[in-house]
Amino acid sequence: MSQLVAWLLCVFAVMVSAEAGVRRYKWDVKYEFKSPDCYKKLAITINGKTPGPTILARQGDTVIVEVTNGLVTENLAIHWHRIYPWSDGTEGVTQCPILPGDTFTYRFIPGTYLYHAHYGMQREAGLYGSIRVLLPDGVAEPFTYDHDRSIILNDWYHASTYEQAAGLSSIPFVWVEEPQSLLIQGKGKFDCSKLATPSSDPTACNTTNPECSPYVMTVVPGKTYRLRISSVTALSALGFQTEGHNMTVVEADGHYVEPIVVQNLFIYSGETYSVLIKIDQEPSRNYWITTNIVGRDATATTPPGLAILNYYPNHPKRVPPTDPPTGPIWNDTAPRLAQSVAIKARQGYVHTPPPKSDRVIVLLNTQNKIDGYTRWSVNNVSFTLPHTPYLTALKENLHHVFDQHPPPDRLHDFTTYDIYRVVNNTNATSSNAIYRLKFNSTVDIVLQNANTMTENNSETHPWHLHGHDFWVLGYGKGKFDAKNDPKKYNLANPIMKNTVAVHPYGWTALRFVADNPGVWLFHCHIESHFYMGMRVVFEEGVEKVSKLP
Repeated sequence: MSQLVAWLLCVFAVMVSAEAGVRRYKWDVKYEFKSPDCYKKLAITINGKTPGPTILARQGDTVIVEVTNGLVTENLAIHWHRIYPWSDGTEGVTQCPILPGDTFTYRFIPGTYLYHAHYGMQREAGLYGSIRVLLPDGVAEPFTYDHDRSIILNDWYHASTYEQAAGLSSIPFVWVEEPQSLLIQGKGKFDCSKLATPSSDPTACNTTNPECSPYVMTVVPGKTYRLRISSVTALSALGFQTEGHNMTVVEADGHYVEPIVVQNLFIYSGETYSVLIKIDQEPSRNYWITTNIVGRDATATTPPGLAILNYYPNHPKRVPPTDPPTGPIWNDTAPRLAQSVAIKARQGYVHTPPPKSDRVIVLLNTQNKIDGYTRWSVNNVSFTLPHTPYLTALKENLHHVFDQHPPPDRLHDFTTYDIYRVVNNTNATSSNAIYRLKFNSTVDIVLQNANTMTENNSETHPWHLHGHDFWVLGYGKGKFDAKNDPKKYNLANPIMKNTVAVHPYGWTALRFVADNPGVWLFHCHIESHFYMGMRVVFEEGVEKVSKLP
């Protein structure tokens, strides 16, 4: 129990005040040397920590975060998942970045679970954290539990984001490859003997460093725990397990779901889930908490992430007597698709979507060569940001700032496009044009996956929408059939989310109402894919946004 007390004290130490209804935080963001997986490298920290502080609030509270950029040579922006003010912390879209030495104040009413950097590739350098929002006093949830915990999952690279960005922008193209480690609550374990070039610095990789000791979650036998699990991985889709314990999924991206029992939870970058676990196993020992990569063959490069489920009063450092669970097979897509399909809105908490849409936009995910550079594209258009944020440009009528010709609602030859082979895509282009949506209209987005530029390869893409939750209407294998597949949409109890996966050689359909005035990014949450152009922007009702500060 002392671990919980220490954690709470740590969280509240960064809080300037917490008067009723208002939570104030003051953050200093800077680079520091950290060893989350035992290998020392520069990481971006908030008040000296990565992951950053957990924001605690009650539903309806106002959170004020005063952020000072101490990165010296880099700009900064922080994005807050499921928080929808006019500025959601997206550099180049809704705000200018925070310049080195400057301070910017974010003010918002929080949703749940997740925040991270949204400038360049800073997220994977360590700037991320959790948001935990409690219901108002007296309001009950549709499930019960004794204790509440947050767990944030990440993959970790030893190369700097500068090195990675340079490789992605080079001819010849240099891929980021698989991560060196997986982190659970900011802790992992790299095998220092695998360093390509041994360092003369004995602290460069030190497995006795307490920074990389396994994360320990202490639990009391007989109790039920709610685990709020989120993923901020730069590349990896993950499986998550608690050895010997079933998990009951009860919430996804802040919305209650019909409970489903799983032994493994598949989670994609940008997603959040709540699961319930009953502490009902043999109490004389500890158990493993594990996470491993799925969807990519990282078995030879990235070991599983390991943490300890510590049954009180066993010693928290007592290693479980069993081998960690092996996790699901990395290239078995069937159970991943099955989990996606199984998640439905909980009875009594269903928000039914409009029965039909006003506009359908089909976004074909393609990989292309443009002027010799390797890019990710949508409908053969690879996205680039203008120098002036869209919201500013639109409010100030700066029409010259970005391309005024909208991108296509679907690829002109979509019906004949072969998603199963490497396609030349010689007509691919780059653009900073945006989709203009009629305010209050209902929009369907169909995400269509296809083959990459590698034979027999189609990747999983987690797509994240800013400014909205959307209804997930359905998933399918193969090519989307615009005539017949919409007849299979789930309009009765679809889950609402803000991040959703499109599976290899498959499609995912979603629907939202364009009723939030502003300019909103929609993008693949994989950091390198985002950097390489896999994103679009929606504008809706921008004239209703009040005067910008």
